[in-house]
Parts: sequence; C-alpha cells; structure tokens
Amino acid sequence: MIPEEPRTPEEPVHPEEAVHPEEAVRPEEAPPLPSRRDFDTTVAHPARVWDYWLGGKDNFAADRQAAERVLEVMPAMALIARTGRDFLAAAVRYLTAEVGIRQFLDIGTGLPTASNTHEGAQSVAPEARVVYVDNDPIVLTHARALLTSHERGTTAYVDADLRDTGRILAEARQTLDFSRPVAVMLLAIMHFIPDEDDPRGIVAKLMEPLAPGSYLVMSHASSDIEAGGLDTAADRYNSDSVVRIHMRSAEQVTGLYDGLEIIGPGVVPLGTWRPGPLGAGPQSGLPTYTAVARKP
Repeated sequence: MIPEEPRTPEEPVHPEEAVHPEEAVRPEEAPPLPSRRDFDTTVAHPARVWDYWLGGKDNFAADRQAAERVLEVMPAMALIARTGRDFLAAAVRYLTAEVGIRQFLDIGTGLPTASNTHEGAQSVAPEARVVYVDNDPIVLTHARALLTSHERGTTAYVDADLRDTGRILAEARQTLDFSRPVAVMLLAIMHFIPDEDDPRGIVAKLMEPLAPGSYLVMSHASSDIEAGGLDTAADRYNSDSVVRIHMRSAEQVTGLYDGLEIIGPGVVPLGTWRPGPLGAGPQSGLPTYTAVARKP
C-alpha cells in the first residue's frame, strides 16, 4: 500500500476521500516494492489522470496539468479513455452473457466511473463475484464507498501492486473459487510495467492457478499504431507522472498472451474489438491494442 502524504492547503482532504486508520501501513507489513514511489498528490498518478480524461472530478492539480499537457499534442487521448470503457463493457458482457463467466479479478481498477466491471457482470448475472485490485489509497477509498454489489453478488477489494501476484491471488481466493473459471481484467495497466519487471511472467503467474476456461482481458498502449503526437504525448506523460508508460508493438503485446488462446478478432486496435453496447461504433487509429484470450 502506498501511504498518503498530507495534501496542500488549497486541496484539503474531504471526508469521503479520507483513508481510514485500519488501512494505514503497519510496522510489521512488508515494505513497498523497490520501484514504487511514495504516494504524493503533487505528482500525477495514472488513475487520477485517466479519471480527468474521462471527465471525472477525482483528481488533483498535478493530474489535471499532466492530462492537459498530453491533450495539447494528442487530443484523441480523451476518446481513447472513453473507448477503453466501452471495451471493458463489451468484454464483460461477452464473458457473462455468451461464455457464462461469473467471477472477475479486475486489477488496476482505477477510480469508479460508468460501466464498472461488477455493474456489467451483475446486470447479466446478479450472482457474479468481482474482486477489484489497486494500490492507490484514494482509489480504494472511493471503491469501497461507491462500488456496491448487487445483493446476490459479491464485490471485494485488494490493496496491492500488480507485481505482487502472490498477495493478489491469496486475497482474491477469499472471494473467488479458483476451481471454476475466472476472468482476469488487465485494462490499461500492463504498459506501466517495464521489461525488467517481466510483464509476461506477471501475466503467467496470475493465470497459472486459475481453472481451464478462465479468460484474460487486456488493453495496452501501442508503439506501432500511427497516431499524431503519440511520441511527444508519451514523453510529456513520463515527465509528469509518478509511473512511466512503456508502449509495445503488436508482437510484444501478443506475447503477453503466451499459452492462451486468443479469440477472434485477435489483438486489434481499440474500438475494433466487438464494439459494445455503450460505444458509438468502432474507431480507427486509436493507439491501444485490445484482446480477449481463453486458458485451455
């Protein structure tokens, strides 16, 4: 967990954002992973920058400044964020309505907005179980307050870094039955994992204990889909954000699905994967790859 530092006077802590005492780091807990940085509202954070692009209000001055600097050179970023939510909705609906998945592990939850995983799943199957994972205290506090489950289903929350796969799986087991299929959601998060942290190994560890018939849903920033201002936007984002972004090619993203069966239409640009009910139709040229794969 990343401890929250005091906010600046011009941005006071609101009651609904406060981190409760039981969420504080205890001395006996393991220290943060070495590459983690302390939580700091004066530095942009991916979840809050994304919230700004989605039109949300759960962000700070540093997040808004970073988001606007990207939009100056790549105005399509707001469209990418919105279309990303459409992909989430389409994938969840496909998995619940067509495949019959009733369990979801959503890692890198982000701040609550429309079309959350449990809302889509439980609209089809009220008994669906969803575990959300994030490591931003503000995300977790908002999630506990706003991501309420259908009375027949279950929604749980895990405070963990994506790289801490052991902790994620151990805590998710308290809610999910790993002897039955689970859908792992890795939306707009794997591109924050550098090559030296072994992104392919992280995915493999998450999928290894899951039952055959489980699924992986992923979206990942691309390095080889042409888009105006992409390189400059990435440079600006990396200079402002607490976490750097690492764009990858179609071949590299496909490699993250090693050992899984990628279903049609394959690894495709954002907006072209089975457009969902919330979308206005497929978009072309959005520099993000999306795909859904099944564990055989």
